Amino acid sequence: MGKHRRISPAKKRHMARIAIGMSLAVTGGAVMAPPALATTGAQNPLNAPAAEVPQLSWASATSSASAKASASPLLTIAEGLPKVSARQLLAIAKEQIGVKENSSGGGTKFHSWYMSSPRVKETIARDGGNVRGYANAPWCDMFVSWVGEQAGIRPVVGWDAYTVTHAEWFKNNKRWGTKAEPGAVVFFDWDGGDSVYGIDHVGFVEHDNGDGTIITVEGNTGNGEVEQRIRPKSQVVGYGYPVYLG
Repeated sequence: MGKHRRISPAKKRHMARIAIGMSLAVTGGAVMAPPALATTGAQNPLNAPAAEVPQLSWASATSSASAKASASPLLTIAEGLPKVSARQLLAIAKEQIGVKENSSGGGTKFHSWYMSSPRVKETIARDGGNVRGYANAPWCDMFVSWVGEQAGIRPVVGWDAYTVTHAEWFKNNKRWGTKAEPGAVVFFDWDGGDSVYGIDHVGFVEHDNGDGTIITVEGNTGNGEVEQRIRPKSQVVGYGYPVYLG
């Protein structure tokens, strides 16, 4: 799948409403029909209907210390999860470097995990299609979600296969900002826009270089594999901040 066609933000907004059976690829990233917001699983705010997503008291781009001081349902949930640090999560992500898709653009363990998860059933219930529709679909957000699951903190990282919906979840929970913190989920628009509807790709921030660039760990990039990359901040739409307590 290495190369993807470029789609305008307006076109992407239209395509986002199409059922999951279609692959909506853009350069270096993944755009798929939005997964359903489940009405079950109250322990995970990501599984609440949009109108019921908790509005968390978190100012954008706060430090970890100030974030912990803010009362929020997600922080309460985090207290019941393994005490994982950003460094530990990034170590899991970096262990996947070199994992590559097959000639059809799928076949990774990230696809297999997502296809067997409750999330895919929720997506199908909302958008139609079938599980096999994910088999060769763009997978940058499946990779992010898989890493959160492996770290044991998926409820505070979020899980999705559609970058726009994942970004909106962070925004709705007030866990969204402009600071490149290690372990943040970074959302890209290759055209340099600032709207979540223009998002093309997602990964994890490893380090802010302080020169207008960041080091990232991303899936479905380059030649269709997990890679460590250097990206210009000019292509970043924003950052989602998981809860790290380690």
